[in-house]
Amino acid sequence: MLSQKENEMLTRVGPGTPMGELMRRYWIPAAFSHQIAAPDCPPVRVRLMGENLVLFRDTQGRVGLIDERCPHRTASMFFGRNEESGLRCVYHGLKFDVAGNCVDVPCVPQASEVQKRNLLSQLKIKAYPCLERGDVVWAYMGPPRHKPEFPELEWTRVPKAQRFVTRHVQECNWLQGLEGGFDPTHLSFLHRGDAEKNRNIVVTLYEVVPTDFGFVVGTGRDPGQGDILWNVNVMLMPFHKILSTENIPGTDHAVRNKHNDYLIDRVQQASGASYTGMKGLGTQDCAIQESMGPIADRSAEHLLACDAAIVKIRRLLLQTLQDHAAGKPVPGMRPESYRVRSTRYEAPRGAPFAAIMNERVRIDVPVAAK
Repeated sequence: MLSQKENEMLTRVGPGTPMGELMRRYWIPAAFSHQIAAPDCPPVRVRLMGENLVLFRDTQGRVGLIDERCPHRTASMFFGRNEESGLRCVYHGLKFDVAGNCVDVPCVPQASEVQKRNLLSQLKIKAYPCLERGDVVWAYMGPPRHKPEFPELEWTRVPKAQRFVTRHVQECNWLQGLEGGFDPTHLSFLHRGDAEKNRNIVVTLYEVVPTDFGFVVGTGRDPGQGDILWNVNVMLMPFHKILSTENIPGTDHAVRNKHNDYLIDRVQQASGASYTGMKGLGTQDCAIQESMGPIADRSAEHLLACDAAIVKIRRLLLQTLQDHAAGKPVPGMRPESYRVRSTRYEAPRGAPFAAIMNERVRIDVPVAAK
């Protein structure tokens, strides 16, 4: 289990927190491009890494992500007028460009030109650089001197017709979602009846390998026929993991959610047709991860041998936080290091995991950006 201090270090991502500062070294998905489809369209609210922000597309088509609070009197910029290459606060008319520069202060017509220039320099609003890849707006929220190139995430580089981008609200901390995606043993129980039959074999072999992009988690099942069935998943820093679910039309909330007990069917559960009585792997994962509370108390856990991969992942994340605090390089800064895929394969018992894994997860020929 983790200490309360370690749990706080891993789960809190607001400004000034260790994990928050580490995550801000990477490009973070902020919104869909279609949410700000046209120049001078209405702005949208964005809650990102514990910060309340406003996203807009200016007259030239440039994307801006700024603090929601106007630096004048802290009124919300969400109500602003998106016009003439900037977002204008409707309280007193101050206007800001995508870089956060104040470009107009019409509420002080009596000020001299020198005074206006001084005011403009003092009234800069917090702004984060953005770019668009894979129909998503990405923001960089870290120190400008450390801004990396955008990673070569394969799904952002394939043709639009080969990509489907969606989202849903999961009501728990990010680490619960991440750990759930790399917890292999639960497939044999939580997803029984929905997952492939060979997933009912309980995992007995665990490998977690640090890499230049994050880490690889390998889990082996022994069907008793000589070869080991390996399932290999990759974690791309700082948190990339893909999850599918069914949303309530017009919202980002799942149809099956904690407010309706995920529409659990106790009759189906009792029949044995479904281990949980909940429909869909994504629903089952969300139900369990959210049931742990907004932030799971990992100091109250009693970990077992089947949690070996989770223990190793936590140690790697804590070590990465220590390295970042010490000014050491962090993984995932080279765009080409993200040329990887998850995989499955069979290998003889005793075959070296790392060598085979590396051959199978790396993409030798990069996908051209579209």
